[in-house]
Parts: sequence; C-alpha cells; structure tokens
Amino acid sequence: MEISASTGLPKISFVGIGTPILLVLILAMMTLPVPPFVLDILFSFNIALSLIVILVTVYTLRPLEFAAFPTVLLIATLLRLSLNVGSTRVVLLNGHNGPGAAGTVIESFGEVVVGGNYAVGLVVFAILVIINFVVVTKGAGRISEVSARFTLDAMPGKQMAIDADLNAGLLTQDEAKKRRLDVEMEADFYGAMDGASKFVRGDAIAGLLILFINIIGGIAIGMGQHDLDFGTAMQYYALLTIGDGLVAQIPALLLSTAAAIMVTRQNSDQDVGTQLVSQLFKDSKALIIAGSVLGLLGIIPGMPHIAFLTIAAACAGGAYLINQRQEDEKKQQLIEQDTVLPTAPKQSETRDLSWEDVQPVDPVGLEVGYRLIPLVDQAQDGTLMGRIKGVRKKLSQELGFLIPSVHIRDNLDLAPNAYKIILMGVTVGEAEIHPERELAINPGQVFGEIQGIKGKDPAFGLDAVWIEANVKDQAQSLGYTVVDASTVVATHLSQILQEHAYELIGHEEVEQLLKMLAQTAPKLVENLVPDILPLGILVKVLQNLLQEQVPIRDLRTIAETLAEYATRSQDPVVLTAATRIALSRMIVQNLNAGADEISVITLEPSLEQILLQSTQGSTEESAGIEPGLAERLQKSLQDVSQKQEIRGQTPVLLTAPTLRPMLSRFARFGVPNLHVLSYQEIPDSKQVKIVATVGQ
Repeated sequence: MEISASTGLPKISFVGIGTPILLVLILAMMTLPVPPFVLDILFSFNIALSLIVILVTVYTLRPLEFAAFPTVLLIATLLRLSLNVGSTRVVLLNGHNGPGAAGTVIESFGEVVVGGNYAVGLVVFAILVIINFVVVTKGAGRISEVSARFTLDAMPGKQMAIDADLNAGLLTQDEAKKRRLDVEMEADFYGAMDGASKFVRGDAIAGLLILFINIIGGIAIGMGQHDLDFGTAMQYYALLTIGDGLVAQIPALLLSTAAAIMVTRQNSDQDVGTQLVSQLFKDSKALIIAGSVLGLLGIIPGMPHIAFLTIAAACAGGAYLINQRQEDEKKQQLIEQDTVLPTAPKQSETRDLSWEDVQPVDPVGLEVGYRLIPLVDQAQDGTLMGRIKGVRKKLSQELGFLIPSVHIRDNLDLAPNAYKIILMGVTVGEAEIHPERELAINPGQVFGEIQGIKGKDPAFGLDAVWIEANVKDQAQSLGYTVVDASTVVATHLSQILQEHAYELIGHEEVEQLLKMLAQTAPKLVENLVPDILPLGILVKVLQNLLQEQVPIRDLRTIAETLAEYATRSQDPVVLTAATRIALSRMIVQNLNAGADEISVITLEPSLEQILLQSTQGSTEESAGIEPGLAERLQKSLQDVSQKQEIRGQTPVLLTAPTLRPMLSRFARFGVPNLHVLSYQEIPDSKQVKIVATVGQ
C-alpha cells in the first residue's frame, strides 16, 4: 500500500476499479428497478463503448496488442443483456403511458429510426438480427474456431523454431523468452476468442427471443391490466420493444464486427485502414477496368447515367493519380541510384612476383552460388551476414575464445543454389538450398505431409521439405519446424564450427587468452608460460578439451591445474585428464542440466579388464581394440545411446580413468553422440544411476 508523504495516510488508487464497478452495475440492473433517465445514460454508454472497441480493433496492428478483447467482449455482452432486463422491466410496467415511458433513447430509436411504424421496425430489427447472427457472428465464430485449432497445433513447431534461432545465435535468451511468451499468449488469445464468439452468438439469439417475449407480454399486460385495446397496446408496446431491441442490436452488431475484424487481423506494421488502402489501390489496373465497366453501364439507355458516369470518372481519376505516383517513385529511385562510374584505372606496369601474391588460407570460409548472393548482400536486404555474426558471438561466449571471421565469396563453379563451408582451405560441409522458399524440418513426429521440394536439413540430416512462404503456418500446425534459407546456412555453419572448434584455436588465440587472464591473474600467467609449461603444450591441452566438447571459458581453473600438474608431467594427455577433473562440475552440468542425478552407461568388469590389458605399455596413439571386439562394442554403445536419447537423456559412458582417453577417441568416430567420463570426473554432489551395462 502506498503512503502519502503529506498526510501520512494510505493513498487510494482508482486505477483498475472501473471493471468491478461495471460488474456491480450489471448485477444491479438485473435485480433492481432502473429509472428511465439512468437507462438513457447507460444505453448511451453502451453505444459509446461499442464504438470505442471497434475503433481500437481497426487501429490495432497485432491481435495481441488488444489481448483483453475477449474479456471486453464478454463484459459488453453482459452489460447489453442486463440493460435488456432493466428496460424490459420498465417497458412492461410503464408501457401503457405511451412511447416515452422507457426513456428518450428508446423513444428516439422507436420514433426516428423506424418512423413510428412498428411494422417497419420489426422488418428493420429482423434484418439487423440476420446480418448479425447469420453473416457476421457465424463467420467470426468459424474463423475463431479454426484459428484456435491451428494456433494450438502450430505451437510445437513455433517453439522449436525459436529454439533453432536460439541455437544458431540469432536470438538472445531474453528475446527467446519473449517470443515463447508471445506464442503462449497467441494460443491463449485465440482459444479465448473461440469461447467469446459463442457469447456473441448467444446474445444475438437472446435479442430475438426478448423481442417476441416483450411484445407478447406487453400486449397481454396492456389489454389485461390497463384496459387498452389491441391496436393501442400493439402500438405502444411494439414501438417500445422495437426501440429497445434496436438500441441493443446496433452495439451488438458493432461488437460482432469488431470480433470479426480481430480474428481476421494479420500481424502487420499497418492498421486496417492503411492496409486496405495500400493493397486495394496499389495497382491502377483494377480501377481502370472497374471504371470502364461502369462507364459502359452508364451510357446504356435507361440506366442511372449520373451515378454510374460519376463513379466511372472517379475510378479513372484514381487510376491516373496512382500511375502518377508510381512514376514519381521510379524517378526518385533512379535519382538515388544515379552514381558516377569510376574510370578504369590505367594498366599497371608488369611487375615481378612477390610474397604478397601468396594469399594466406582463410580459417573459415563460405562460398555461395550466384543465386545465393542476395542472402549475403546487405544492399539487397540479405540477412545472412547478421546471422553469421550472431553465430560467432554465441559460440565465442560458449566456447571461451574468439571464433575467426567468416570470409564469404561467390563461386561461379558451384551450382546456383549451392554453398560450401571451408575450414583451413578444406571443404567440411556443403548443401543446396532454395532462397525463395522456407525449409520445413520434420523433428521426428508430424501430423501430415506437406507439398514441396524434398530435401534434408544440412546441419543434422533430418528429413525436410522446401515449401512456399505462404504455407508456413500450415506446416507449423502439422508439427514441422520452419526456418528460412539464411537460418539453414547459419545453423549448418554453427554446427560445423562447434564440431571443429579445436582446429580454430592456435598459438595466436592462446596468446590473446593469456593476455586477458593476465589482467586478473598476472602472477599465474607469468609463472606458467614458458617457465613451467611451453606454449605449444598449453595449445594442445586446450585443443584436446575443445575436441571433447569441453568449453575453455574457465581459463583460470585450467591454468591453475596445469601449473600444479605440469611439474610432474608434460604429456598433453595426462594434463588434459587432470584439467577435465578440475572442470568436472561444468562438464557434468552441461550434460545433465544441473540435475542431482546423472544416468550413465558402464562396461562389464570382464570387458573393462580386457580393455585395460590392451592399454598397458601403449600410448594413446598406439593403443587399440581388437577389430571384432571393436565392432561389437560399437554396436552395443550405439543401441544403448539411442535408448538414452529416446528417454530424453544425454548418453554418458562412465569408465576407468586409464580407459577414458582411448574410449573417448573410439566414441568420437563410432558413436559421436556418446560422452565418455571417468570415475574421477563425477562431482561428489552428484548421484550416479546406472541405466545400462555393455558387455562383450
């Protein structure tokens, strides 16, 4: 509670009390008699509320900007029904006194709108109900139902698309969280609209029933209690009832139209009016043809010449203005693009070759076919450059060192839609994409097939279909993850850079890391390199860690561990094992997302003994497994790893410290999704659960 500084008393906030007051008024009108003067004010308020709601929907750019609309629709419907109850009470009690018995608003609608003729009023009321119930409400209800179903079906695909953008470095954690919240709010909104449309439909039916009940009840009361003849009773009560019905049906029609606009609204940076004008009158052809048809109708004898010819002239004038505007825009573009071409430089004198003619190899390169050039050309709104920058930033933060820049060039030797990713001058990945389409990836379970060009996801090899952009929502509703061509390339590049990160770090990069560490731990760096450990061995240890998918962000712990163990051994394998033990908490956290228990696969003691014997007296490079045993072991590990992944768990093999380097190298080439840990790498705070045991 907020306290006033001047009086010391609690401040009373009136923000947000309007809705509770309105609900209390609704209940009061249903139970207590309401004077005609108060009814006039409330009927006027109801009309004003309906106008405000429909105008807000017209100027809303996205449906979620008016997320409270289903609640507003429900409250407005209840208000209108309570007004019907209150006015019915007044009409039946005082209707024998004449058309002004229920207030001036009802009297005005009965006298002015329908000219005091209750027969005309019945026809007008029936037309309004038909328009509201049959046309607007029924169509809006159907759209709400379909939108809710497709929005809910599309949620998994949209969530996976957000995860794909997050993994590709295109989104930050906060942006991904906001987009996930928008997806949930969108599903809630369309689900609420589906229910709210049922209230609107029921309101239209209730208005029709109330009309007949009031007329029949009014005639019975007028003739039975107030001795009116049938004609007078019909005149009084029918006019009052029709006026009451019109006062209620016009706001109802406005709210039904607002609901229809809301559910048919597309996300855009323009409101409905601007969007309609820009799309209806974008091209002059439609106006020219319409004007010609109206002009021909206008010159036919017997036709209304003035009306048809006037509108035909207006269409012709509109077409002329549109053509004039398009020509002005073209001239402006030509002026902006008009640049002086540079003169060709004079041919330089022939010179001898030098070391400058020997170009160094780019650490990371991306070559694209000529049809993919727009993806990397920022002048053509290409987004791939920005996404590659996001990939580099994300991987640099995750791995702990700066990922080199990606050198992008076009290659006419490639197929038009092809690209290839190059590391140190060697092609490590290539694929063909369709830049004008989007890739619908099958994550493993979809609810139907979609038409398009069959293909594969280049990054993970999943089945996919290249689809047109206009069927993206349909694909997401079927469970596909839909991404654009730039995201496909960026994700493929991210996956390759992560797999080959150990090849991208060398002496220069390690020197930069040591300089950064020296700012916070100068003595540690000064004593470590080169006094205790040569720089080359430090580079090899960091490469070993990255090759085994261990980030090197915690460089201080790595350096302290190496400073301790380097005096005992200079073997990179031994130093890598010691460093992994020091980083065990981070390694295990990355594998089981911080859970207290880690599920592992172990080897049977007899198999472990055989493998231990094969490593005795051998180095890591010379140690090996008998071919037949290696084949059986590989198949067994693949089977149990697949079962772990189906359960949603990361497959982890727990083994003896002596065997870990050899089995890690074995799994890297045979079972790449399997992580190999030694007993010493399990922190004391973690519980180990053995889920499978692999034997011979």
